[in-house]
Amino acid sequence: MKKVLRQNFFSLFLLIFLLVTLPLLVISILQIQQYLSRATGIPANIIVETKTNLGTLPQPWQALAQGGEEKEQMLSPTVPLIKPLAPKYIRIDHIFDFYDVVGGEKNGRMTFNFSKLDQVVNDILTTGAKPMFSLSYMPPVISSGDVTDPPVNWLDWQEVVKRTIEHYSGRAGKNLTDVIYEVWNEPDLFGKWKIADYRLLYLYATRGAAQASNVNSFKIGGTGTTAFYKNWLEKFIEYVYQNNLRLDFFSWHKYSLDPQEFLTDINFIDTLLARHGGSYLLPKFISEWGSNPENSPLHDTNFDAAHTLAVIRQVLDRVDLAFTFEIKDGPPPPGKDFWGRWGILTHEKAGLIKKPKYFALQLLNKMEGKRLKVTGEGTWVRGFASQKKDKINLILVNFDQRGQNFENVPLTVQGLDDGSYLFKEIFLFGPGATSTEIVTNGSLKKEIPLSANNIVVVELVKIME
Repeated sequence: MKKVLRQNFFSLFLLIFLLVTLPLLVISILQIQQYLSRATGIPANIIVETKTNLGTLPQPWQALAQGGEEKEQMLSPTVPLIKPLAPKYIRIDHIFDFYDVVGGEKNGRMTFNFSKLDQVVNDILTTGAKPMFSLSYMPPVISSGDVTDPPVNWLDWQEVVKRTIEHYSGRAGKNLTDVIYEVWNEPDLFGKWKIADYRLLYLYATRGAAQASNVNSFKIGGTGTTAFYKNWLEKFIEYVYQNNLRLDFFSWHKYSLDPQEFLTDINFIDTLLARHGGSYLLPKFISEWGSNPENSPLHDTNFDAAHTLAVIRQVLDRVDLAFTFEIKDGPPPPGKDFWGRWGILTHEKAGLIKKPKYFALQLLNKMEGKRLKVTGEGTWVRGFASQKKDKINLILVNFDQRGQNFENVPLTVQGLDDGSYLFKEIFLFGPGATSTEIVTNGSLKKEIPLSANNIVVVELVKIME
């Protein structure tokens, strides 16, 4: 009897032990599998299908942003270096508190003088870009406190926006077309605005825009928050629709080491916008972005260059513009040319040195024309292809946060006419290569050595017989 009881007790104990430990064991196994998956990953095996045209290749990377590092001649020294990057837009903030646009007595009649801001805008235009203005910060003469506080009278803010749009988009002013006006810069940080306060700021800004007369086409929108916040977007969109306000785009900022997070945000945004019918088609701008919102040595290295392309690959056909932050560093500390600032160029006091991210944008600009289908991307190696006239281009990045992954990437280009081709490899760092390749049966096979956090552009052009 005692033996039976001991057996039953042991069986019960074993059952309880299994019930307690089995779920933990399953979780541990899953975690190990996930770790091994991340550790081993999937190698790339790239196939370019030249006969599959995916339409015109978007170029959202042709947008740059400059922070308020300094007031005087912020962009002038950079113009010859930025022009070759062919930006479509350059974004600036601090337009009302840096450039003495609004004058007059405190809470009295306002006067307007755009001459200082015009100098910055002229620099932007010289690069071939158009301005995107972050309508910030509050002009001191109308503020209830400092430059991040609300105005004493909201009608004054409305008038400031109206006069700004008339000056730059007005046919009697600078006569610019398609200028972008973003209402404020990071309202959740600068001023710590709550959504209710921001909606009021946006309301009077759009009223000012509506009053602007004799103007060319322009865009106005927001919110330009430090990141995508579900609560902000939901309440903002509801308010816009309930009050029939103009909204030409939705904008936000994003910093993350993980490129996938950029796409995750966009998926959330599209889902929320889809609830409001046509809002799904609303243009989307990441009006400031990068790997890290703080100073970091990564900003001066190949890591940031590879990160730039890895993010662009994620957002390529999902956002209209992605404004790389920023054009140049602020003034450096004594004895330090590189100090972990965000610029694609060092400050002129440090020689306006081009950082790796600058060269990544240069390589991206080789991608134009129609987009071709690419399959076989892996865990780390990703990219896209294009064709303009007779030139086929493929850009690949091997982005690895650990800086360890190396791959000899198999490449197959399908759908080619038989004959001789000039095959060129251009790397972000390291020597390139040029060769003549013979194509038979419409297919070319090669292998591309790609080290961690390196970028390569492959160019393929048929040699005319």
